[in-house]
Amino acid sequence: MKLLDLYAKMKGELNGIERQLEAAVAEDTSLLGESSLHLLQAGGKRIRPVFVLLAGRFGDYRLEELQRVAVTLELIHSASLVHDDVIDNARTRRGQPTVGAKWDNRIAMYTGDYIYAKALILMTESKDPELHRVLARAMVQMCIGEMEQVRDFFNTEQSVRNYLRRIRRKTALLIAISCQMGAIASGADRRTSNLLYQFGYNTGMAFQIRDDLLDLLGTEKQIGKPPGSDIRQGNITLPVLLALQEPARREPLLAEIRAIRESEGHGDTHAAIHLIRSSGGVAIAEEMAERFTSKALTALAGLPNLPAKKNLTDIAHFINKRSY
Repeated sequence: MKLLDLYAKMKGELNGIERQLEAAVAEDTSLLGESSLHLLQAGGKRIRPVFVLLAGRFGDYRLEELQRVAVTLELIHSASLVHDDVIDNARTRRGQPTVGAKWDNRIAMYTGDYIYAKALILMTESKDPELHRVLARAMVQMCIGEMEQVRDFFNTEQSVRNYLRRIRRKTALLIAISCQMGAIASGADRRTSNLLYQFGYNTGMAFQIRDDLLDLLGTEKQIGKPPGSDIRQGNITLPVLLALQEPARREPLLAEIRAIRESEGHGDTHAAIHLIRSSGGVAIAEEMAERFTSKALTALAGLPNLPAKKNLTDIAHFINKRSY
C-alpha cells in the first residue's frame, strides 16, 4: 500500500486528530492561540499520530485514548519546532513564515511554551501512569538534545557518535515513544510495546539522517526551506562530518564553514554544498539510513502479522526513500 493510500484509509481518524489539534489551542482567542494555530494549520506529515494509531492495532484499539496520545505527541512535536526555529533563526517552515518571522522570537518562545502546556493538560485525561512516565522521560531527553545542538553549533570537531546521540534525543525518541505509547494505550503486552519502540527508534534515526541529506540535496520546493539551511544555522550534520573526514575536502570545507559563520547566517552556502555533495559522505550517510531502516524492519519481524505491520513496513521504506 502506498503512503497516500494509507492516509486515505485512515482519513476519518486523522481528521479527528486534526480537529483536536486545533481545538486544543483555538479555545484561546489571544495572540498565543493565533500564533499556535498559524503553525498547526501549516500542516505536516502527522507521522507521529499515524504511528500511534497503527501501534494501537496491536492491542485493544481504543480510538479515544489513542487520539489523545496522538494529539499530545503532535503538540509536543509542534512546540519543539517553534523553539527550533527561534534557535536557528529560521524564516520559513513548511513553505510558510515561521512564528518568529510572522510575529517575533519572543512571541515564538511563548508560543512553544504554550503548546507544550496544552499538550500536558490534554495528557492529564489519561489515567495510565506508564504513559505519563514514558512521556516525561522523553521530554527531558529532548531538552538535553536541544541543548547539545546549541552547544555544537559550528563545531566541526564533533564526532559522528555525538551526532547520532543528538538526533536520538531530538528526533528518534519522539517517534519511538509514539509507537510505544500507542501500544501501551491499547493495552498491548510489554514485549510488543518494546518491539514497537525499537521500530520507532530506528525509523526515527533514518528519518533524521534523510532529513539532513534532503537539506543538502533537495530543492526549496521539495523541502519548504532554502537548501543548506542547516549549515547556515550552524547545524553540522552527518554528511558534513563525513565530508570533513576526506583530506582533500577538509580544508576547503572548513574555510567555507568559517565564512558562513562569520556572515551570521547570511553567507552563500553554494560552495560548501558542492563540496559536500561531491564527497563520499552522502553515500555513507545514505548507507547508515539504510542500516537503521533494516534494524527497524527486524524489530517489526517479531510482531504478529496484522495489516498494521505491513503499514509500518511501508512507512519505514517511504521514510528511507523520501524526497520531501
